[in-house]
Amino acid sequence: MFTRRDLLKTAAIAGVSLEAATFKGPLGVQLYTVRSVLPKDPAATIKAIASIGFAEVEVTWDGVEKILPIIKEAKLKAVSCHLPTPILNGNWGKAKPVSWSEAIEVGQKAGMKFLVIPYVAIPERGKTLDDFRTMADKMNKAGEQVAKAGMKLCYHNHAFEFAAMENSRPIDILIEKTDPKLVGIELDLFWVSVAGNDPAAMLKKMPGRFPLVHLKDKKKDAPVQFAENVPRDTFKEVGNGTMDFKAIMAAAKQSGVKHYFVEQDQTPGDPLESLKQSYANVRAMKW
Repeated sequence: MFTRRDLLKTAAIAGVSLEAATFKGPLGVQLYTVRSVLPKDPAATIKAIASIGFAEVEVTWDGVEKILPIIKEAKLKAVSCHLPTPILNGNWGKAKPVSWSEAIEVGQKAGMKFLVIPYVAIPERGKTLDDFRTMADKMNKAGEQVAKAGMKLCYHNHAFEFAAMENSRPIDILIEKTDPKLVGIELDLFWVSVAGNDPAAMLKKMPGRFPLVHLKDKKKDAPVQFAENVPRDTFKEVGNGTMDFKAIMAAAKQSGVKHYFVEQDQTPGDPLESLKQSYANVRAMKW
């Protein structure tokens, strides 16, 4: 009888792998996911994230210096930080301004690899493609400072960047006009899909441009839209929705993604329970 062991042995001799690929690298969490519980007990929340099996975190700027020692104590690695959104355009209003040098210093001290521009508020969004070209220029300039400090600047997308504008799209301008050596894209796969695009195809099309990804899933029959005001139940644990994560994870590996952060903007209950489900589902995926 020709057994499975014989089949695998024959395939190995021929240089062909018949074993399905699985994700074995470190998984991270964007701490925005646990914003409802983190302030109540930071140490317990971070410890719970580590106990699930996550090895990395992406922090937010609010309270960053207080949370970093807790992350280190839990033996987690703070890989990247989402910066306050006005840092790009300088429109701070009543908020306390944060300089690029200050953000860089915090990142360096924590041993981070990336600083991320996470969002552009609606009043600050460009109305023309030239506005987005100007935005790309600003990111290139900031990216030079970040690169000199041994880190890389990234831009995190939502859905609005995929809306058609002047026979193009803002996302295309931001990718085309930013220097790949200075600025990467943190690809939020959920928002790519919400905007009617195939995340796996986008990853394959531009290898090397997406060092970071946000893993999150979406519910069945979610409509295509270019705004962030989706119903809260649109967000699903990775593997519990309708996005083709087997194809996505294979494409991400092929594209050269370096860090994977589970993020779920809204959860049906305890966000830590949702993180457990996402972690288990990602580890169980085969492609």
